[in-house]
Amino acid sequence: MISQEAFGKRIRYLVVAFLFIFLIFGVRLIDVQAVQASGYSKRAANEMVSKSTWLAPRGTITDVNGIVLARSEAAKNIIVDQTMIADPATTAQVTAAALEMPVDQLQLLLTGTKRYQVIENGVAPIVWDNLQSALTSYNAKVEATPGGLSKRLVGFFSENAYSRNYPTGTLAASLVGLTNAANQGAAGIEASMNTLLTGSNGEYDYVNGNGAIIPGSQQFTTPAKPGTDVRLTIERDIQWVAQDAISTAVKDSKALSGTVIVMDPKTGAILAQASAPTFDPAKRSQVTLDEIRNPAVQDVYEPGSTGKVITVAAALEQGTTTPTTVYTIPNTLKAGGRVFHDDKNHPTEHLTTSGVLAVSSNIGAIQIGAALPNNTFFRYLQKFGIGQSTGSNLPGESAGILHPVSAWSASSAPTIAFGQGYSVTAMQATDVFATIANNGVRVTPNVIAGTVDASGHYTPSKPATQVQVISAATAQEIRTMLEGVVSNEGTAPAAEIPGYKVAGKTGTAMRSDARCGCYRGYTASFIGMAPAAAPKYVVSVVIQNPQGQHFGGEIAAPVFKKVMSFVLQTKQVQPVLSIQPAYPLTQADLMAAVKAVPQPAVTQ
Repeated sequence: MISQEAFGKRIRYLVVAFLFIFLIFGVRLIDVQAVQASGYSKRAANEMVSKSTWLAPRGTITDVNGIVLARSEAAKNIIVDQTMIADPATTAQVTAAALEMPVDQLQLLLTGTKRYQVIENGVAPIVWDNLQSALTSYNAKVEATPGGLSKRLVGFFSENAYSRNYPTGTLAASLVGLTNAANQGAAGIEASMNTLLTGSNGEYDYVNGNGAIIPGSQQFTTPAKPGTDVRLTIERDIQWVAQDAISTAVKDSKALSGTVIVMDPKTGAILAQASAPTFDPAKRSQVTLDEIRNPAVQDVYEPGSTGKVITVAAALEQGTTTPTTVYTIPNTLKAGGRVFHDDKNHPTEHLTTSGVLAVSSNIGAIQIGAALPNNTFFRYLQKFGIGQSTGSNLPGESAGILHPVSAWSASSAPTIAFGQGYSVTAMQATDVFATIANNGVRVTPNVIAGTVDASGHYTPSKPATQVQVISAATAQEIRTMLEGVVSNEGTAPAAEIPGYKVAGKTGTAMRSDARCGCYRGYTASFIGMAPAAAPKYVVSVVIQNPQGQHFGGEIAAPVFKKVMSFVLQTKQVQPVLSIQPAYPLTQADLMAAVKAVPQPAVTQ
């Protein structure tokens, strides 16, 4: 039995121990609530804060007048945390319609252990709204059932994003291009100007409420910098007319493809670059790699008779011919071990150099070119830009094909003289005629007028590079000679525009087919300028592999007329009288012209 004194000591011991323990807890409580309260609060807050990227809107692409061709629109990226999806099959059934996705495809994306799985990128905000409505409706039903809370569908969340919109649809699609699923440039201007258009993403903090952003909690730490806008040189209305004209021609001739280019020869600005068939850049998933090619700079072809202007220009510049030099043109001509002929059988003719261009005689072009040493001829081809990029900086641009003189065979020079044996792009061919239109000065073609930064400051593109290829006098002579092509005696009266003098050249070339390693089909073309005496614009038309009628003067010249007529009217270009009369086309014409010249009076 414990004594009263021992019991009192034990009680005093327990009281002291209790007071000591209470003191320790009290001190700790004061430390937590008063001393370290802010630290614990900050840690808790930090554990709820997440960081996310604030995407920058991609720059706008416009025509020269500011009409929008491509722009960014607010969109949503829909993400899912797979670990929160308890029943992927049911979730897919409930949400597939709202997401506009096949159920089986969606179920695969919902199944797994990824905390961050992209379901769709860049969808319209209405898709996210529809998804939320579908989830809310389903969850309201299951919550009303026993144990319904555990059956709720969760795990979806969204990110602010942007999608690419093309308000003019297929217009200028091959030039403007498109973006990929990551909203980066995949073709055309979207690709070549991607760095400027993309901009810089920003960053923001937000309070994470179980996988969702708590409204009003966003705090921007790094602002997003919008992409730079790109202003093109093309004009929407001219582009529309060009695209409509070439689309109709390709369809009517059952051709493989076609291209129209409208160029200002003095500045190099491309006012239109239309191709057919075309595509809708907004329907990215339906577009093939072949469709997004830009045929104006990526497809090469042998120019045929449009190349004769280079032969004649070189001969005029070298002084080996004149506009009225007469050539005897037999039905066939043997040169370099081959027998050449014109497109049609004919009796022996006597044509001037102007006549050779007007009726597009291959044999005449061979004779004109024969006076040029191969190295000299090659040099002029290079000066006109054959075998090298035009410098337009369009993605995928081809340099064409021009073999060095050391690789020429005996028949190369005769063949090249009438526009076969080398290959060009439509842009290169247009540039050749623009050089003639611009008094012999070659100007680099360009499609970028300038850029506009996020603050609205416009920076024009640098002036195009200029190189004198032939003299102004030679260029003027060729333009006058090319007027004969559009006359009733020439190959393209269908290109005539009432009230204006037109200078141009047809082309009907055999088409090289890589599949058979042979010539199969034709390339029909017409390239012209107006007004002929002082050209303001050049329009080129190239139609690949037309079926049936295949002459450039028949199917390409009418397209030229439609497009050039609209350009001249839109730009309010006044007719300009020719500086000198047309050159005679035949020896008979030349003799008649000589007889018509008044003779000086004889004095006695």
